[in-house]
Amino acid sequence: MDWLSAFAGVFRPDVFFYLVVGVASGAFIGTMPGLTATMAVAVLTPISFWLEPACGFAMLIGVYNSAIWSGGISAILINTPGTPASMASTFDGYKLSQKGYSGLALNTNTIWSVFGGLVSTICLATFSFPLAKFALRFGPSEFAVVALFGLTMMVSVSGSSPIKGLLVGFLGLLLSTVGLETIHAYKRYTFGQAGLLDGFNFVAVMIGLFGVGEILYQIYTTERDTPTMKAEVKTKKQMPSFKLLGKLFPKNLFASAISVIIGAIPGAGGDIASIICWGQAKRTSKHPEEYGEGSVEGLSVTCTANNAVIGGAMTTMLSLGIPGDSVTAILIGSLMMYGMTPGPMLFIENRPFVLTLITQMVIANLVILVFGLTTSKIYPRLLAVKKTSLWIVILFFCFVGAYAINNSYVDLISMAIFGIVGFFFRMLDLPNGPFILGLLLGKLLEANLRRTLAMTMGSYAIFINSPINVVLLLITVLSLFLPTFNKWRKVRKARSN
Repeated sequence: MDWLSAFAGVFRPDVFFYLVVGVASGAFIGTMPGLTATMAVAVLTPISFWLEPACGFAMLIGVYNSAIWSGGISAILINTPGTPASMASTFDGYKLSQKGYSGLALNTNTIWSVFGGLVSTICLATFSFPLAKFALRFGPSEFAVVALFGLTMMVSVSGSSPIKGLLVGFLGLLLSTVGLETIHAYKRYTFGQAGLLDGFNFVAVMIGLFGVGEILYQIYTTERDTPTMKAEVKTKKQMPSFKLLGKLFPKNLFASAISVIIGAIPGAGGDIASIICWGQAKRTSKHPEEYGEGSVEGLSVTCTANNAVIGGAMTTMLSLGIPGDSVTAILIGSLMMYGMTPGPMLFIENRPFVLTLITQMVIANLVILVFGLTTSKIYPRLLAVKKTSLWIVILFFCFVGAYAINNSYVDLISMAIFGIVGFFFRMLDLPNGPFILGLLLGKLLEANLRRTLAMTMGSYAIFINSPINVVLLLITVLSLFLPTFNKWRKVRKARSN
């Protein structure tokens, strides 16, 4: 009856309305190059606080899934991915569009994105509850190690420069100490501002970094006379046949499984999953020479991978309280604003809400399927919208949203400051991911480490006496040093050849 109640709850008129609003908003923002899914969720999160949790999260889930799917639209039509996750969709999608099969490419993107989203949601429903049940065995020491593991992902999300990533990550850790100290509740770095007693508002920071910072960067780097983007659409064939869908099914099912696992790894995202799956599909294809030249098979695999990552990232976020990507980091902040803490206790204290959230993901993907297949002809016109108009609208929502969180000018100032920080991050090619991990996980690590040491009278022996801790520490060490070892091995192999 729990699942039946959850499905009935999603089809409440108000909840379903906000879910559709989220899907439509995500489709618009995701299609615009440069306006990422992270920005979409960050900008709309403050609006969700005016709604009850079921309605607010329906909108955010709709935005999240829709923006990842719609990022492939601009990748197909103008060879520019709307979101980083759609980068690999340019390999074959744009070539298909040039050959006159843009309708086929757009509908392939919709169908297989929804397929990946549904498979990953099934995995979320299947594995998140057992994982949360296992995590109930965790005490402060285990959560401290889990937070440490999450922080080691700074290296993974640093791009080509781990040093820059670590520097930015430690800046995030430093700023996580602002506010009341976790054990004795004395003030740290609040400068007499009551609005900083709980630290920097995470949502305001995210809006600044990913919203204002990105807009400032686009304004700075866009030439005044840049022509409006236009997409030329030719239409030879619109819908993939059932025979073609059946032929593509095995490869996309395998791509879904790989992507769910990749999504569950903190720091790994849709861009990594889609590239890995595209390469794997090419190696096992009967026609590898078609990949990169307009292969429907190659495009379908990347589209599946993009959205299949979402279920894995949500599994990690809900069960362990660790963000799988930057969007789930924002969703953690949203849950906390609603008084719910992601982690194993969420599945006990707020089980109906978890079931509703998973159900919302299923319905959101079905809405995307209908919405995407019926609106594929309007996206070329959508890509012709002037950037300046978008900038004004988004900045308006950023400022109104940041203030509306707590009706606090401190949040507004924080958003503006971190908007400038986000701009300089882009200018200096500094990654945002490590900063977010440091800011989000810093307090979790500090609080649980200090609780552990208080329980053990200052002894660190519990970290090697507990089997769970030992396994988690081994995984942490492997995740930290394995990429470096693999890189060293490749260099050595190249020199020997």
